Amino acid sequence: MTVPIADYALLSNCHSAALVSRAGSVHWLCFPRFDSPSFFAQLLGDNGGHFSVSVTGCETTQRRYIRDSLVLQTTFQAKSGTCQLTDALALGKGKRGHDLGENSPPLLLRGLRCVSGSVEVLVECAPRPEYGLIQPVFVPAEGGALGRGGASVFFLSLTTPYTLEQGKLVSTFCLQQGESLCFGLEYASTEEAQPRSWTQHHMQEMITDTEKGWQSWAAIHQRYDGPWRDLVAHSGRVLQGLVYQPTGAIVAAPTTSLPEVPGGNRNWDYRFTWVRDASITMEAFWIAACPVEAGRFFSFLANAASAQLSQDKYLQIMFGIGGEHDLTERELPHLAGWSNSRPVRIGNQAWTQRQLDVYGELLRSASVLSNKLEALDDLTRMFLVQVADAAAAVWNEKDQGIWEIRGEPQHFVHSKLMCWVALDSAVRIADLLQSPEKVEQWSSVRDQIRSAILAHGWNGKVGSFTRAFGSDQVDASCLMLPIVGFLPGDDPRILSTIDAIVSRLTDERGLVYRYQGDDGLPGQEGSFLLCSFWLAQAQALARRTTEAKQTFERAIAFVNDVGLLAEEVDSKSGDLLGNFPQAFSHVGLINAANAIYEAERSETQLFQSFIS
Repeated sequence: MTVPIADYALLSNCHSAALVSRAGSVHWLCFPRFDSPSFFAQLLGDNGGHFSVSVTGCETTQRRYIRDSLVLQTTFQAKSGTCQLTDALALGKGKRGHDLGENSPPLLLRGLRCVSGSVEVLVECAPRPEYGLIQPVFVPAEGGALGRGGASVFFLSLTTPYTLEQGKLVSTFCLQQGESLCFGLEYASTEEAQPRSWTQHHMQEMITDTEKGWQSWAAIHQRYDGPWRDLVAHSGRVLQGLVYQPTGAIVAAPTTSLPEVPGGNRNWDYRFTWVRDASITMEAFWIAACPVEAGRFFSFLANAASAQLSQDKYLQIMFGIGGEHDLTERELPHLAGWSNSRPVRIGNQAWTQRQLDVYGELLRSASVLSNKLEALDDLTRMFLVQVADAAAAVWNEKDQGIWEIRGEPQHFVHSKLMCWVALDSAVRIADLLQSPEKVEQWSSVRDQIRSAILAHGWNGKVGSFTRAFGSDQVDASCLMLPIVGFLPGDDPRILSTIDAIVSRLTDERGLVYRYQGDDGLPGQEGSFLLCSFWLAQAQALARRTTEAKQTFERAIAFVNDVGLLAEEVDSKSGDLLGNFPQAFSHVGLINAANAIYEAERSETQLFQSFIS
C-alpha cells in the first residue's frame, strides 16, 4: 500500500537521511551518504526493504520532534496501553554547535518505552541494500544479529528474542509500564571494520546525546524573532539536516523519484547540490541558521566549480555532494516507484544542461556573504572574476532555464535576470575581487542586459514580464525581479506582473504553478510551493502585506504534522508531491516570512514617524 508523502518524517545526522512513516516504519535510508545506494527503499516499491515497529491493536498515533531537534518521537495508543518510539540517526559523540554532524556514524537508533499499561510490539527489519537488489543474510551473534549482502555489512543490536526468515529479522515481545529497550542498526562496507553491537545503556546514551547535539545547534544558531518563529526555526533545522557535513554541500532533497505527477514519469533524483539554489539558500541560512553554514556551502560550490571555467565559459549547474561532476542518470526497472510512478531514476541528466542563471547565483552568494569573505584566497577570487566574465560573454545566448526544460533552448527572462545579477554583484564587490579595472566593462554589459529585459521581457498586452523574450506566457520565476533588486517591489510593472501571476498561474487553493506552456514532458505537474512563497515575498516587497500574509498562510497549510514540506501540491487532491522534504520549499518559507516581518516593521516605523 502506498503511504502518502506527507505521512513521513525526516531523520538526519548530516551525512545521510531516513524517512519514517506515521506507522513507525523506516521506508527510506541511504548509508553512509545521502546519495549512497539505499538500504531501505519501500518508499519506492514493496521490494525495497523496511524496518518497522508496530504496536498490536494500535488505535491512534501522534508524533513530534523532541524540542529543537530532528529526533522523532511517535506515541502509539492501544486499548491495552501506550508506547513511545524515539527515532534518531546518531550524531558524532559529544558534537555540539558548529561541529554538529562531525564524525556521525552510520547508525540508526530506535528506542521504545511503555508509558502506561502493557503493549505487544512487532519489529520487522528487512534491509534490501542497493535499491532492493540484494536480499541479505542474517546470522545470530552476541548482542543481536549480523547481516551481510553485497558491499554491505551491518549489525542489528537487540536483546529481544527473534526469528530469521528470508533476509528478514522478526521479533515479537511485550512491554510493561516503565519498561524500555532500544534497537541499533549500524552499517559498514565490506572494506571497513565489522560494525559492533551496542548495549542498551549505550544506545540510550547516544539517543540523548543526539538530542543535545541538535539542541546545542539551535541554541547558538537560531535568533529569528519574527512571525511564524517556530516554523521558521524548524525549517532552519531541516536545512541543516540536509547539509552533508564533510563538505558543506546541501542536498535539494534526501530522496529520489518521488513524482511530480502521480503515476507519471516526472521523477528525478534530488540528492545533489544545485548552484541555482545558492543565493536564496544563503539568505535563508542567515535568517534561520548561521552564516558559518552559508559560508561552508559557498566554499563547497566555489571548490566544486572552480576548475571548470578555466576550460570552458559554461558552468555546470549541479554537483554531487562530494563535488562530483558526473551525475549520469539511469533507471531502476526492478522498483515500481511511489504509487506506481515509473521510472525510478538515480543520477540526474540535468547536469549536462546549460543554464545561464548559475553565474548570478554564485556572485550574489558572494555579495550576500561579502562581510564574511573579507579575504578571499587567490583561487576563489580568480574564479569569481571568471564567473563575472563568463556571464558577460554568454548572457545573450539561449538556455534551458531555471526549470530545466527538456525542450528547445529559449531566451528565458530569468536567465537574463541572473546574468544581470552576476554583473551587478561583481560591480558591488569589485574591491573584494581586486578587479576595479573591470568595473566599467561589467557595468556596461549589466546595463545592456537591463535594457534587453525591459524591452523584450515585458509584454504590454499581457501586462507582465513573461517566461522568455517575445513570449506571452507568464512564469513564476519573474517574481525574482523585485527579490533580487532589479526593480522596486512597488514598480507598476512588478505590481502588474504579480497580478498576472495571481490571475493566470494559481490553482483553486491560491497556490502558484511554475509556468504555462509545454516543457517537453508529458503530464501536468502540481502547484509549486517555492513559487507560492516567492509570491508572498514579492507581495511583501510590493507593500501588499495583507495579501502576502494570506499567500503565506495558504502555503504553510500544507506543512505536515511534523513541519515538513515537499516540492509541490497536487492541484486536485491537495496531497504533497515530489521529493521530500524539499530544501527549496523550506528556503522559500524562511525568506518569505522574513520579508513579511521586514515589511510590517517598515510599516510600523512609517506610522510612528507619521504620528510623531
